[in-house]
Amino acid sequence: MIGDRIKKLRKQKGISLTELADRADISKSYLSNIERNLNQNPSIHFLMKLAKPLDVSIEYLLTGAEVEKTIDAEKTTLDEEWQTILETAIKDGINKEDFREYINYIKFKIWEKNKADQ
Repeated sequence: MIGDRIKKLRKQKGISLTELADRADISKSYLSNIERNLNQNPSIHFLMKLAKPLDVSIEYLLTGAEVEKTIDAEKTTLDEEWQTILETAIKDGINKEDFREYINYIKFKIWEKNKADQ
Protein backbone atom coordinates (compact mmCIF):
# COMPACT_ATOMS: atom_id res chain seq x y z
CA MET A 1 0.00 0.00 0.00
CA ILE A 2 1.07 3.57 -0.63
CA GLY A 3 0.95 4.52 3.03
CA ASP A 4 3.21 1.63 3.99
CA ARG A 5 5.76 2.63 1.34
CA ILE A 6 5.73 6.26 2.47
CA LYS A 7 6.18 5.32 6.12
CA LYS A 8 9.00 2.88 5.30
CA LEU A 9 10.84 5.47 3.18
CA ARG A 10 10.40 8.15 5.82
CA LYS A 11 11.80 5.89 8.54
CA GLN A 12 14.70 4.75 6.32
CA LYS A 13 15.67 8.38 5.87
CA GLY A 14 15.33 9.06 9.58
CA ILE A 15 12.73 11.77 9.04
CA SER A 16 9.94 12.39 11.53
CA LEU A 17 6.34 12.69 10.41
CA THR A 18 6.40 16.40 11.26
CA GLU A 19 9.63 16.98 9.37
CA LEU A 20 8.38 15.23 6.23
CA ALA A 21 5.11 17.14 6.34
CA ASP A 22 7.07 20.41 6.62
CA ARG A 23 9.48 19.51 3.81
CA ALA A 24 6.61 18.51 1.51
CA ASP A 25 4.39 21.42 2.60
CA ILE A 26 1.50 19.11 3.44
CA SER A 27 -0.71 18.57 6.46
CA LYS A 28 0.83 16.38 9.16
CA SER A 29 -2.57 14.90 10.00
CA TYR A 30 -3.27 14.02 6.36
CA LEU A 31 0.18 12.43 6.03
CA SER A 32 -0.50 10.44 9.19
CA ASN A 33 -3.82 9.24 7.77
CA ILE A 34 -2.09 8.12 4.58
CA GLU A 35 0.67 6.29 6.47
CA ARG A 36 -1.90 4.50 8.64
CA ASN A 37 -3.86 3.56 5.49
CA LEU A 38 -6.94 5.42 6.72
CA ASN A 39 -6.89 7.21 3.38
CA GLN A 40 -5.74 4.89 0.62
CA ASN A 41 -6.27 7.18 -2.36
CA PRO A 42 -4.02 10.24 -2.07
CA SER A 43 -4.12 12.85 -4.82
CA ILE A 44 -1.42 13.04 -7.46
CA HIS A 45 -0.60 16.52 -6.17
CA PHE A 46 0.02 15.08 -2.70
CA LEU A 47 2.28 12.36 -4.14
CA MET A 48 4.20 14.91 -6.19
CA LYS A 49 4.89 16.90 -3.03
CA LEU A 50 6.10 13.80 -1.17
CA ALA A 51 8.25 12.32 -3.93
CA LYS A 52 10.86 15.07 -3.81
CA PRO A 53 11.78 15.01 -0.09
CA LEU A 54 11.67 11.19 -0.14
CA ASP A 55 13.87 11.20 -3.26
CA VAL A 56 11.70 8.72 -5.15
CA SER A 57 9.48 8.79 -8.22
CA ILE A 58 5.71 9.01 -8.08
CA GLU A 59 5.66 5.63 -9.82
CA TYR A 60 7.57 4.16 -6.89
CA LEU A 61 5.10 5.62 -4.39
CA LEU A 62 2.20 4.17 -6.39
CA THR A 63 3.57 0.75 -7.24
CA GLY A 64 6.75 0.11 -5.29
CA ALA A 65 8.53 -0.59 -8.59
CA GLU A 66 11.74 1.17 -9.52
CA VAL A 67 11.63 3.14 -12.75
CA GLU A 68 14.26 2.31 -15.31
CA LYS A 69 16.46 5.36 -15.79
CA THR A 70 18.50 4.24 -18.78
CA ILE A 71 17.71 5.95 -22.05
CA ASP A 72 17.79 4.13 -25.36
CA ALA A 73 18.72 6.63 -28.07
CA GLU A 74 16.52 4.87 -30.63
CA LYS A 75 13.47 5.13 -28.35
CA THR A 76 13.98 8.85 -27.78
CA THR A 77 13.79 9.80 -31.45
CA LEU A 78 10.50 11.62 -32.02
CA ASP A 79 8.41 10.76 -35.02
CA GLU A 80 6.69 13.55 -36.95
CA GLU A 81 3.39 13.24 -35.06
CA TRP A 82 5.10 13.57 -31.64
CA GLN A 83 7.09 16.55 -32.90
CA THR A 84 3.87 18.25 -34.03
CA ILE A 85 2.13 17.52 -30.72
CA LEU A 86 5.02 19.01 -28.76
CA GLU A 87 5.30 22.06 -30.99
CA THR A 88 1.57 22.69 -30.65
CA ALA A 89 1.73 22.34 -26.86
CA ILE A 90 4.60 24.82 -26.69
CA LYS A 91 2.74 27.29 -28.93
CA ASP A 92 -0.30 26.93 -26.67
CA GLY A 93 1.80 27.98 -23.68
CA ILE A 94 2.33 24.60 -22.02
CA ASN A 95 5.69 24.60 -20.27
CA LYS A 96 7.84 21.67 -19.17
CA GLU A 97 6.49 21.67 -15.62
CA ASP A 98 2.87 21.63 -16.90
CA PHE A 99 3.76 18.73 -19.16
CA ARG A 100 5.44 16.79 -16.32
CA GLU A 101 2.41 17.36 -14.12
CA TYR A 102 0.10 16.11 -16.87
CA ILE A 103 2.23 12.99 -17.35
CA ASN A 104 2.12 12.29 -13.62
CA TYR A 105 -1.65 12.79 -13.66
CA ILE A 106 -2.05 10.29 -16.51
CA LYS A 107 0.18 7.76 -14.70
CA PHE A 108 -1.92 8.21 -11.57
CA LYS A 109 -5.17 7.68 -13.49
CA ILE A 110 -3.76 4.50 -15.08
CA TRP A 111 -2.69 3.26 -11.64
CA GLU A 112 -6.13 4.13 -10.23
CA LYS A 113 -7.87 2.25 -13.08
CA ASN A 114 -5.62 -0.80 -12.65
CA LYS A 115 -6.28 -0.80 -8.92
CA ALA A 116 -10.05 -0.68 -9.52
CA ASP A 117 -9.82 -3.56 -12.03
CA GLN A 118 -8.10 -5.84 -9.50
